[in-house]
Amino acid sequence: MASFPPSTPLHLFLFFSISISISILPISESQQLQGVCGLEWDPALCSTSGKILIKGGTVVNAHHKEVADVYIQDGVIASVRPNIIVSDDVTILDATGKYVMPGGIDPHTHLAMEFMGTETIDDFFSGQAAALAGGTTMHIDFVIPVNGNLSAGFDLYMNKAKNSVMDYGFHMAVTKWDETVSEDMQIMVNEKGINSFKFFMAYKGSFMINDELLLQALERCKKLGALPMVHAENGDAVAEGQRKMIELGITGPKGHPLSRPPLLEGEATARAIRLARFVNTPLYVVHVMSIDATEEIAKAKMSGQKVIGEPVVSGLVLNDSWLWNPEFATAAQYVMSPPIRKSGHDKSLQAALSSGILQLVGTDHCTFTKTQKALGIDDFRKIPNGVNGIEERMHLVWDLLVESGRISVMDYVRITSTECARIFNIYPRKGAIMEGSDADLIILNPNASFKISAASHHSRCDTNVYEGMTGMGKVEVTISGGRIVWDGELKVKPGSGKYIKMPPFGYLFEGIEKADLALLSSLHSPSRIGRSAA
Repeated sequence: MASFPPSTPLHLFLFFSISISISILPISESQQLQGVCGLEWDPALCSTSGKILIKGGTVVNAHHKEVADVYIQDGVIASVRPNIIVSDDVTILDATGKYVMPGGIDPHTHLAMEFMGTETIDDFFSGQAAALAGGTTMHIDFVIPVNGNLSAGFDLYMNKAKNSVMDYGFHMAVTKWDETVSEDMQIMVNEKGINSFKFFMAYKGSFMINDELLLQALERCKKLGALPMVHAENGDAVAEGQRKMIELGITGPKGHPLSRPPLLEGEATARAIRLARFVNTPLYVVHVMSIDATEEIAKAKMSGQKVIGEPVVSGLVLNDSWLWNPEFATAAQYVMSPPIRKSGHDKSLQAALSSGILQLVGTDHCTFTKTQKALGIDDFRKIPNGVNGIEERMHLVWDLLVESGRISVMDYVRITSTECARIFNIYPRKGAIMEGSDADLIILNPNASFKISAASHHSRCDTNVYEGMTGMGKVEVTISGGRIVWDGELKVKPGSGKYIKMPPFGYLFEGIEKADLALLSSLHSPSRIGRSAA
C-alpha cells in the first residue's frame, strides 16, 4: 500500500531493463525543454510511428487477459496473439512477467485553464507529458466558454492544444443559459465532436446556474444525445458558509472545507439525480468526494437510474488533515472543490469504486504553484482551487486497489481506461487492446516500485500533494499513437497529439426512448366532467 516515508530528501527511483532492437539517438542539451523535469524530444525519433512488437506479456482488457504478443504498425494494433513472428525492422519490447494494458484515459482535467485570477501552470504540453510518464495516453479536458460563448471557447481551447503531445477530447462547460447557448450545444455535438456538457451547481456569481436553467439544460442534453455532467455542491449554502467563516475570523485554508461540508455535496448530488430522473436522462457526477454523495448515487443506481459517479485520485488517497497544517503554503496545496474530506470518506470512496457503485477514476488535475496559491493568503476564498494527479493516478490506483487485492487487473483496466472510453463513445478505438484499436498501451511491472516527489515529477507545478508516497506497480513503457514516448525518459513532440471527436448517443442512452414511450402510454387523460342535463 502507498505510504509516507520519514521527512528526508525524496527522489524518484526506478530500476528496470527493456530490450529494444533499435538504437535511440542521444538528445542534445539544446533540445531539453525547461520547466519540466526530464522532458525531451527528438524530431527524427517522433516523425514516424514505425513497427513495434511487444512479446510475452500478459495482455489485459477489461473482461479478459491472456499471455500474448501485440504487434503495432502505423499507430494501430495490428495483431494480438501468441508467438508473432516479425521481420528485422521491428522494435522488440520484452514484456515477460509484466502486464500489457490499454493506456489510461483521464476523464477530468483542466490544462491551460484561466481560473480565479490566474491560469493553471500546466498547459497541454507539460500536462500531457506528465500524463504519458504516468501511463495515461488520453485525457478529456473541459472547455470554458468565453463570456458564455461555447463556440468561442471551443476555438480558444483548440488553439491552446496546438502543442499537445497525446490524444485528447473535450467536455464543454456551460456557465450561462439562453437560446444562443442552446443552439451552440447542437453545433458542438454535430460538428465539433463534443458529447458531454458540464453544469455547475456551485461557484455562485460566476459559473453557477439555478435549477430552472439546469432543467432546461438536461432536456437539451437528452435531445442531443449528450451526457450532462454536474459539479454537485449547493452554491447558495457554500456562499453562506464562506460568509460565516470570514465573520468568525477563519481566513486560512481550513475555512475552505469548513464552509462547504459533505452534506452540501450530498444535497446537490441528490437534487441533480432527481432532476435527471424527472427528465429521464443519464447523469454524470464529477469528482465525487464524500460518503454523502456516494450514498445518493448508490440509491439511484439501486432504483435503476443511469448515474455515473467519478471519484478522483486525491479523494481516494488523501484526507483533510493537510488543510489544517499551520503553514499556509502547505495547507493551500490541498485546496480544491469539493474539498478533500475527513478520514473515512476516502475508505468509503475506495469501497464504492471497488464494488462498482462508482465506475471510473479521474484526477481533476488543475495545478497552481505556491505563488499562485498565495493569492488567497489573507482569504481562503481567493486560493486557486486545484491539485495535481495526471501523472500519479495510474500508479496510485494500482497500489491502492490491485496490489492490496481489492480489485483484479481487469477491473483496473476498466476503471482507468475502458469505462471512460465506453461512456464517451470512443470504445474500442480507445480503452482496448484489440486489432484495429489505436496503439495506446502501457507496460506495467507489478514488481517495480515508485516514489513520488515534486523534485522529479514532470508537471511544471512546484508542489505535489502526493509528496513522498511510495508503492508497487510501475509503468515502465508508454506507447502513444504507436510511438514509444516513455521508457524511463520522455520522448515527445509538441503538436503530435490528436483531437478525438466523441459521437453522441453513447450506451447510457440505450433504452431512454423506450422508457419515455412506456411513460406516455401509461398516462390517461382525465374524463371531462360536464353538467348533467336539466
